[in-house]
Amino acid sequence: MSAPTKITHHVASAESRIRHVFVRDLTLLALIGIHDAEKIKPQRIVVNIDLSVQEGGAGPLPDDISHVVSYEIIVKKCEAIVGEGHVNLVETLAEKFAEACLKDRRVAAARVRIEKPDIIPNARSVGVEIERARG
Repeated sequence: MSAPTKITHHVASAESRIRHVFVRDLTLLALIGIHDAEKIKPQRIVVNIDLSVQEGGAGPLPDDISHVVSYEIIVKKCEAIVGEGHVNLVETLAEKFAEACLKDRRVAAARVRIEKPDIIPNARSVGVEIERARG
């Protein structure tokens, strides 16, 4: 048996049989932050997720949603996590998103970026990016 593929970046790879599944610029309203106002008034966050997905078997996958990691399900997971209530840190929310993505055994690695575009007036956005891998 060969050694597991080491994920070093999120680019599709024929050689490694890695598929790149992503969500770009998902805008959500979240109760996030350490300041009192942030705990009662939702604010905009922008989420980007990149997943390295191990493809199964040789050849193309069947044309059936059950054989792929669904970006629609990824979005719904993020919405549900935000719906659970207030989170102090963007880092904590990013960890929750990554953990939810990695629950699908086909996902080998998850990179999550969360931006808060309305916090610092002279910055387009602030935030955090993490990467987590299986095992």
